Amino acid sequence: MREKLQERFRSSGAEVDELPHHALLNILRIPETEHQSPWQLIIRRLSYALILILITAITAYVDRDGYNGIDTFVDALYYSTVSLSTTGYGDVSPISQHARLINTLVVSPLRVIFLVLLVGTTLSVLTEESRKTLQIRRWRKRMRNHTIVVGYGTKGRSAIAALLADGVSPSQIVVIDYDREVLDMANAQGLVTVHGSATRSDILKLAGVNRARAVVVAPNQDDTAVLVTLSVREIAPSATIVASVRESDNSHLLRQSGADSVVISSETAGRLMGLATVTPSVTEMMEDLLSPDEGFSIAERLVQEEEVGGNPRVLEDIVLGVVRSGELYRIDSAEAETIEPGDRILFVRGNVLPEDSI
Repeated sequence: MREKLQERFRSSGAEVDELPHHALLNILRIPETEHQSPWQLIIRRLSYALILILITAITAYVDRDGYNGIDTFVDALYYSTVSLSTTGYGDVSPISQHARLINTLVVSPLRVIFLVLLVGTTLSVLTEESRKTLQIRRWRKRMRNHTIVVGYGTKGRSAIAALLADGVSPSQIVVIDYDREVLDMANAQGLVTVHGSATRSDILKLAGVNRARAVVVAPNQDDTAVLVTLSVREIAPSATIVASVRESDNSHLLRQSGADSVVISSETAGRLMGLATVTPSVTEMMEDLLSPDEGFSIAERLVQEEEVGGNPRVLEDIVLGVVRSGELYRIDSAEAETIEPGDRILFVRGNVLPEDSI
């Protein structure tokens, strides 16, 4: 199976991820930092046009002796309007050498700028595409240690909410999905989005999976989750993969495919429902711990220097376990009796996030 998978990667590698950046505008979207309404753009362009008309009118009025037909500022304004719009009735014209030189060096460039403003819609589209192309190029070059979320359904949105609550910047989260409507929602939230199927290696590479810190695999189908996990692990051997499945029978397939952690959504929901019928207060507390924006939540932090050598049970925090060398030890295990340098502790925190917690 691994040889077939490698062959599939070789045959599909030179696709989307190798397209020129301007060809990725409908696939990869970077969230905008500022949004301007069409009316703001129109008003701004009209303001520029009026400024150009006034500059030309003032220039002509100051040098009105060099023109035929300019006696008042209204005449100069009239000349400025018909000249910049290239209407050119001919009733007002420069007659002196100085006035003609000013028209050549000043009025003619302003006329060109004015015409550019008149076709500003087309120019704006071209400029916008160029800006977005440059933005994509910079993003692909600079993006490192980000988190990729495959699937923007209920599970994917909940995972992103937890990441944001833990202080992860939206610009450091990339969402992969094939539904453009949900990608619009993700982009409006400030997330980078990639349109396509995460089972394709070129889509994963476009999302920068080989430079990602972690990948959350949360599609709607278990078979899709297995294939995505296989694909991610093949491209990014060092990335942390957290995958979700509906049925527990498929969890071993995900682990064999390379998932570091597997969450069984149906069993977890079923257990909570069972607890709710017997001890609803326990279910309420569990939901509170899983909700990052309110009440209590489970967090992880690096042990402080003065805590080394002590027992985690006597700390002010409610400690649930100790993480040592990537291995989790529950608070009731022998390994968690003494805190060692470099350990991280799992604890229950309130709404206030400690400075060194994540």
